[in-house]
Amino acid sequence: MRKQLPPGYFIEALILIILVHFFLPLGHPVYGLWRCVGFLPLSLGVFLNIAADKKIKQYETTVKPYEESRALVTDGVFGVSRNPMYLGMVLILGGVALLAGSATPWIIVGGFSVLMDKLFIGPEESMLEQKFGEQFRQYCHLVRRWL
Repeated sequence: MRKQLPPGYFIEALILIILVHFFLPLGHPVYGLWRCVGFLPLSLGVFLNIAADKKIKQYETTVKPYEESRALVTDGVFGVSRNPMYLGMVLILGGVALLAGSATPWIIVGGFSVLMDKLFIGPEESMLEQKFGEQFRQYCHLVRRWL
């Protein structure tokens, strides 16, 4: 049986955000045109994912969390966040939550962040430390996990 990859969880979280907004909306802290502010994190999230994917392809390493990396990517968007793709997904979800306007979707955004950290980021970083040792530890010292 194949393990689910982060994009699968992302799509599920996106669907859940929409469902809870329409069927379990709690409060509406963002009203009217202010909801359009959601396009900012949404756009930034898309940019981060595209830029990170291009950088990973440039280094000819894998984007899949269960595969061994062939290179430690530390420049470009990886110089700002050790996990720009996960950060991008969270920003997209946050943007959608802002666009929705109700408070309930933020539960999904927070849950997704914790899930990615526990299921993928922690194990990925352990694998990178094992493979790249001191080089990875120095990178961790210079660049934060999320932002």
